[in-house]
Amino acid sequence: MQDDYRADVAVIGAGIMGTAIVTRLIETGHNVFVFDLDTEKVAALEAKGARPAGSVEEAVSRSAFCVLSLNHANIVRAVVFGEKGVAAAANADKVLIDMSSIDPADTADMAARLRRETGMAWVDCPLSGGVPGALSGRLTIMAGGSAEDFERARVVMRHLAANYTLMGETGAGQTTKLINQLFCAVLFQAVAEAVKLAEAGGVDPAAIPTALAGGRADNRIMQEFMAKFAARDFSPTGRIDNMLKDLDSLQAFALKTKTPLPMTGSVVEIHRLLCAAGLGARDSAEMMRLLDGFQPG
Repeated sequence: MQDDYRADVAVIGAGIMGTAIVTRLIETGHNVFVFDLDTEKVAALEAKGARPAGSVEEAVSRSAFCVLSLNHANIVRAVVFGEKGVAAAANADKVLIDMSSIDPADTADMAARLRRETGMAWVDCPLSGGVPGALSGRLTIMAGGSAEDFERARVVMRHLAANYTLMGETGAGQTTKLINQLFCAVLFQAVAEAVKLAEAGGVDPAAIPTALAGGRADNRIMQEFMAKFAARDFSPTGRIDNMLKDLDSLQAFALKTKTPLPMTGSVVEIHRLLCAAGLGARDSAEMMRLLDGFQPG
């Protein structure tokens, strides 16, 4: 693969992450065809150099790669197999790269069907690193698929990811993303509780990350978010309801595989409580409101 090779890429979904992915691909020289039901979002990307498509089928027909950035397995299924969807323009020369976070079993089922009916490859590539990681090309991508398809997708992934790892067959990337979300959710709650304990003991919680740096308790969530939580800085970095969606998938997978997850179960219910309190669209720092007794702020 030549370092200067640029591809024709369809991106379906122009939400927060989809927009960041499109922006990065344009900046690295790819020809990007975008489809989203929200025409204003597409227009904003067109102003950056993206090429709008009138349907998913049109975007895929003009591209060698199709990147999906969607919210739910049912949406992915409709986009791939629905009218004027991916399958309508699919063939064995194309690769579908699903960067959504969805159920591993759904992923494996849809990938097998797409290959059987059209010959098109499917690589599940859920991500960690958010918008900043996408814009800087430093995402962590945990992939599932054949080794051959994994390498084919590298043409696109090399400009989005600093860490691109094949975890196993189709669906393995999604399973790894569930594990990633388990760590994140539990650590967010641990950070919130640590802030409260520090405050109760008269210790500045913002000083904790420096004090613990390099020790066994050190971790990126603490380093990046403890001062934010301590300041009750509720500026958005990620949505609680999106995390709950992933945690629900995690619990469903654990139930299916009879895997006990007692600590995760408690954290799931905390997220569910926050959503029930109307905070689902807010940042994970809103966990502090719960520990503060839902005091205004």
